[in-house]
Amino acid sequence: MAFEKFHYKSLTELTDTLEEQGYPLPAREDYSVLATPVVIGGKTVPNRIAYQPMEGCDGTFSGSPDTLTIRRYRRFAKGGPGLIWFEATAITEDGRANPRQLWLREENKENFRAIVRLIKDTCREENGFEPLVIMQATHSGRYSKPHGKPEPIIAYNNPIFEGDKPLSPDHIITDERLRELEEDMVRSALLAQEVGFDGVDVKCCHRYLNCELLSAYNRPGEYGGSFENRTRFYLNCVRKVKKAVRSDFIVTSRLNVYDGFPYPYGFGVAPGEDLTPDMTEPKKLIGLLAQEGIELLDITMGNPYFNPHVNRPFDGGPYVPQEHPLLGVGRMLHYTGELQKAYPQLKIICSGTSYLREYLPNIGAGLVEEGMTSLVGIGRMAFAYPDFAKDVVAGKIEKNKVCITCGMCSMIMRNGSTPGCVVRDGEIYLPLFKEHVQDRNIIV
Repeated sequence: MAFEKFHYKSLTELTDTLEEQGYPLPAREDYSVLATPVVIGGKTVPNRIAYQPMEGCDGTFSGSPDTLTIRRYRRFAKGGPGLIWFEATAITEDGRANPRQLWLREENKENFRAIVRLIKDTCREENGFEPLVIMQATHSGRYSKPHGKPEPIIAYNNPIFEGDKPLSPDHIITDERLRELEEDMVRSALLAQEVGFDGVDVKCCHRYLNCELLSAYNRPGEYGGSFENRTRFYLNCVRKVKKAVRSDFIVTSRLNVYDGFPYPYGFGVAPGEDLTPDMTEPKKLIGLLAQEGIELLDITMGNPYFNPHVNRPFDGGPYVPQEHPLLGVGRMLHYTGELQKAYPQLKIICSGTSYLREYLPNIGAGLVEEGMTSLVGIGRMAFAYPDFAKDVVAGKIEKNKVCITCGMCSMIMRNGSTPGCVVRDGEIYLPLFKEHVQDRNIIV
């Protein structure tokens, strides 16, 4: 099933199509609400735009930010978002998703201190304020690739990914190793605090290790089976980090509330053979996070390696999805809104918005005003249009700068290079696309 590429001539036409797909969303012609402040953890965030964690795969082999990393965050900082969610940063070497993924350690902490200071200084000089900067602490689990080839560490065998060739039992992480990783998470959080980040994200999304454990229905032992066991590692990490850091250091999470896989291999899905979302367990989990004093959550869905249309609906990608892209946008924002309304005391960030192009601020404003989100998160849009937040605050959007969801940024990454916007930042990323995708005759 193929769909026409994004062609909406007006905001009304877009919202009508969203309604046709079963997920009507609010919209506003006036999006000035996105320029208003919000308080998180006692700190004032000057606007409602958050730049999501966009991994560049462009650090040094020892895990420090490199030239393109620094360039990217300077561009983001100049763009004026109220919050910058710093990309996935490994807590251990075996948890790196690629040989150039960032990895914060005692040995390189000064390099991280320098990039945090660069972000804050650049934004203050350009925009008159310092953004909140959150570090995403990760273990890549099934997608670990620290030396350039897959070295998966899994929570359980999953036939959706492994087919009729299940990974051997030695790839399944032990309960003992999970207990050790809880302490590694604490060490990473303490280093993030030391080098100047405003908070840490105990990452639990996109089917990396922490997220995969949420669906470990068939795993034996203390980290699988029951809801209490499946959430044990996640909640232990949150509790231990909260206990270890200062009270003014924000502990948060980017959380998958729907994996898009059938039960018993997906979290946030109704039992049965279909893919119907069921927020019963996600709501219960978020309630427990709120009890632990979590004030900020970044909500997402899906698996970018396997069903990317769920978390970043596209017009161009590795396959043609069996649903309209706006159904994916609607699903993401509808259920984020359901969770925000269930926990109005939390500050929730929505995801999956880049497909909305120049109408993103209008939908974002509607979501904020209707109490369906507290901040609007952008991912690919920040690659394409780093000045997006600055322009939104100024009340303007330049249509010729928006992300066109062509998928080329992720194609570069999946083929071993460093992602960025091929269309809007072609001087850097078009040659990489040609080298790693086009010249290798990869179907795009």
